[in-house]
Amino acid sequence: MEYDVVIVGAGPAGLSAAIRLMQRAQAAAQELSVCVVEKGSEVGAHILSGAVFEPRALNELLPDWQTLGAPLKTPVTHDDIYWFNNAEQARKIPGIAAPKTMHNSGNFIISAANLCRWLAEQAEGLGVDIFPGFAASELLINDGAVAGIIIGDMGVDRQGQPKDSYTPGMELKAKYTLFAEGCRGHLGKQLINQFKLDLDSAPQHYAIGFKEIWDVPADQHHPGLVVHSAGWPLNDASGGGYLYHSEDQQVVVGLIVDLNYQNPYLNPFEEFQRYKQHPVIRQYLSGGKRVTYGARAIAKGGLHSLPKMSFKGGLLLGCNAGTLNFAKIKGNHTAMKSGMLAAETVADALFNGDLGGEDLTAYASNIKNSWLYTELYSARNFGAAIHKFGSFFGGVYNTLDQNLFQGKLPFTLHDTTPDHACLKLASECQPISYPKPDNQLSFDRLSSVYLSNTNHEEEQPCHLRLKDASIPITFNLAKYAEPAQRYCPAGVYEIIEDEHANPKLQINAQNCIHCKTCDIKDPSQNITWVTPEGGGGPNYPNM
Repeated sequence: MEYDVVIVGAGPAGLSAAIRLMQRAQAAAQELSVCVVEKGSEVGAHILSGAVFEPRALNELLPDWQTLGAPLKTPVTHDDIYWFNNAEQARKIPGIAAPKTMHNSGNFIISAANLCRWLAEQAEGLGVDIFPGFAASELLINDGAVAGIIIGDMGVDRQGQPKDSYTPGMELKAKYTLFAEGCRGHLGKQLINQFKLDLDSAPQHYAIGFKEIWDVPADQHHPGLVVHSAGWPLNDASGGGYLYHSEDQQVVVGLIVDLNYQNPYLNPFEEFQRYKQHPVIRQYLSGGKRVTYGARAIAKGGLHSLPKMSFKGGLLLGCNAGTLNFAKIKGNHTAMKSGMLAAETVADALFNGDLGGEDLTAYASNIKNSWLYTELYSARNFGAAIHKFGSFFGGVYNTLDQNLFQGKLPFTLHDTTPDHACLKLASECQPISYPKPDNQLSFDRLSSVYLSNTNHEEEQPCHLRLKDASIPITFNLAKYAEPAQRYCPAGVYEIIEDEHANPKLQINAQNCIHCKTCDIKDPSQNITWVTPEGGGGPNYPNM
C-alpha cells in the first residue's frame, strides 16, 4: 500500500502530526493520503503517562477542543511538593522554594491514553487511516532513503515458521515516514544508528516510570490535587514520586527512578512499593483498591541529548527523539508540538512539488524557531544538575536557575556517561533488603503485571533478543549479579538452574509490558527489544 505519509505510532506526537497534515491539506485544497500504524491492540493500549497535561499544543492544534469533547475534565486546583526525609517524615516545600516548572496552574489531570483515543477520532474524521494491532517491524530503505515500513508477519512460531494462522507482513510505502514510537522506539533506535543521527548529541538519559490507578474512599479524594515528592525512598538513585487526584474518585500514584543508578541490587519496582507506604501517600490510598498497573521508560536527557531529527525520507517525533521537558515532568505537550512541526515541514515540502525521500532539514529550523526549543533550552541543565549534585542540591540549583534566571544561566552542565555504564560491580555494593508485600499498599510483580492486561501470542519468536546468549551468566551475573532480575518491572528475566545445577537466564517474554528498560540498562548492551506481533503487550484501559 502506498501513502503520501506513513506515521509509526498513535501517541500524542503521531496523532498530532496526522491531524496537522490533514488540516494543512484542507487549507491548501490539496489531496493527501496519511496512514498511522499502531502496535497496540487499540489506540491508547500502550500509552502510559502520569499525566498532568499542559494544553498549550492542543490549543494550537484544535482550538475548539472543549466543544469537541476532549477528555480534559479535571483542572489542577493545588500543588503539594514534599521532600521525604525518611520512611515516616516529610517536609512540605513552599511554592516559592520549588522550581516554577513544577507549578501546574492552568493544567489538567488526564488519562493520556484517553486523550489519544480522542485525538484518533479527530484524525479519522479528517480522513486519516489508522491501523491498530499492526506492528512496524522493519524499515524500507531505497537508495539510502527511508521509503516506508514493513508490518511484521502474524502467525509465526518460535522457530519463525508459518502456523495455520499465518498472515504475511505488508509493505507500507510513503514519500515520507514519521516515527513517533515513544521512548526508545525500536525503529527509531535503528535510524539513529544507521544515519548516525547522534554524532553531535550527548547520550540520551532515561528513567523508568511506574504508575498505578486506585479507586479510593470519597473522603480521601480531592479532585485536582497534585502531589510531587523527592527524597526517600530513593537513597541509591535520583528521581521522584507523584500522586494525582483525577476524576471518578480515582487517584494515580507513581514513582520515577532515574536509570543512571549505580547499585546493581537496586530494584525500581520495590522502591515504588516502599514509596506507597510513606504517610503522605498512604493517607490517600488506605482503604482503596488498586485497579491498574504499568511502567514505561522515559527519555529525559533533554536538549543536549536530542539527535538530528531528520534523515532522508523521514523524521523523528516526540519521545522517539527525546523531546520531554523533564523540568516540568511533562512530555505530552512537547511531543504534540514536535508532531505539528513535523507535519508542517512535510506539508510545505509536498505541496511545493517534493517527490519524497529528501532530508527535510527545515524541521530542525522549525523546531528552533518554536516554543518547543525555548522550553527545552531553559530546562537544559535540569537533569544534569540532579545527576551531578543529587536530588536535594540539584533541586536547589534548579530552583535558582528556573525562578531567578529563567533558565538562562550563562553556562551549561553536561552528563556524558550513558546510563548502562553507571553500574558499579556487585562486589562494591551492598544488597538491598526490601520488605515483603502487604497486599494492601504493596504488591508483587506478577500480580501487578496481571493488572496491566498484558498478553502475547505465546508461539512466536522471542522479541527480547540476546546478541550473545552466554553474556548474562559469564558477564552480567559474575560482575553485576545480573541486574535484569531486578530492573525489569514485570519479572521477565530470571536466573534459574539447569538440569546440572548451573545458572542460566530464563526470559519470560509473555510478561513483557514493553517498557524498554532492559534495552537501556543492560550493562553489556546485550539485549535488543524488537517489536512482537501486533496487538501484543499491555492493554491499558485509561493510563
